[in-house]
Amino acid sequence: MYSLGHFNDFFAIPLITTDDDKLSMSSGKVNMQQQRIFDIEELLELCTRTEEACTGFVKFNFFQIVDATDNFSENKIIGLGGFGTVYKGQLSDGLMVAIKRLDEHAENFDIELQLAKLQHTNLIRLLGWCVHHKERILVYDFMQNGSLDRYISDRTKGPLLCWSKRLKIIKGLAEGLIYLHKQFWIVHRDLKPHNILLDYNMLPKIADFGSARVLSSEVAEECTSRVVGTSGYKAPEYGSQGVYSMKTDVFSFGICVLVIISGRKNTILDRQGDTVGDLVRAAWHMWKDQKLHELVDPALGNGYEIAEIMRCTQVALLCAQEDPADRPTMADVAAMLNSESMSLPVEPKQPTALSKGCAGEDTASTYMVQTSRTIDITITSSAPMSTRVRIILDPEV
Repeated sequence: MYSLGHFNDFFAIPLITTDDDKLSMSSGKVNMQQQRIFDIEELLELCTRTEEACTGFVKFNFFQIVDATDNFSENKIIGLGGFGTVYKGQLSDGLMVAIKRLDEHAENFDIELQLAKLQHTNLIRLLGWCVHHKERILVYDFMQNGSLDRYISDRTKGPLLCWSKRLKIIKGLAEGLIYLHKQFWIVHRDLKPHNILLDYNMLPKIADFGSARVLSSEVAEECTSRVVGTSGYKAPEYGSQGVYSMKTDVFSFGICVLVIISGRKNTILDRQGDTVGDLVRAAWHMWKDQKLHELVDPALGNGYEIAEIMRCTQVALLCAQEDPADRPTMADVAAMLNSESMSLPVEPKQPTALSKGCAGEDTASTYMVQTSRTIDITITSSAPMSTRVRIILDPEV
């Protein structure tokens, strides 16, 4: 395991910066307000230095990449994002890889390059790089089971994730975030099911570090005017003020846990002053009323331990509290998840009441899951209630 000093000393390289973000290194703060702009020689030098320092991280020839992706065939695309396109590729030795081709104006190549230094079972592994004229390419391990959201949001694939697998995913995510936070002071800033990949054993790998930042300390708060991330997973202070810290990831983790338990999305009711989302509110009321069986994904049937559901939900609600000072650290989270005998220290605070919103506005959200024989409908409103209705269909439907 690498020390924090080793990591920061290696990556304390000259950058062209602005006041927009701050990336703090052990040798001093490096402001990152403008785009990180490298000419080709600087970029090649950075990649070469990284390759020399990181065992197993190698340079790929551009023509290897072209062959592996069938000349960047649309049929090979497995992901699209704000920073580039990801292709499924097969190298000449048969190894399957994920090849990320960054857009010409993407600003995150140097940040993702830092992944070569990270070695943890719950983080995606960066295998190599390629720079060819304007092309900037990163090569990653290929995860054959794709992203977590493919299972959570799919009623046919959902049952493939039994509760024991979901619990392992939750605990694996916690361990991966502890590694990022404790060892390297890295905050991911965009943790969500789409950025959680599953290996052949359905174990999680945190991926897509294009939005990640390195903080000046484990307890630091920093600010940006360029907020990234996904609605429903962004912490309130980050979404509204651009303030981010380790507790930003803690909030996102809490939402992910609730999504994994319930199979539902977390929707922010902006017009009613919502900051945490309808799933958090519904889960809090179910937890408080001891009706957590209503929260559980119908795809799980009765195949779960209610005590584990209760513990995971309470930990998730602690993580998803509005005030970052109230949220636990990821180390505390892991301790609470892994010790059945450990009593949870505090109760999660109730989310702030919603405003009434616009006149005539529908303040309720509805969630529906249909299997071959049942339809489960959950209606959540701003009132302290959540109603689940199960409709039994004719067996032939």
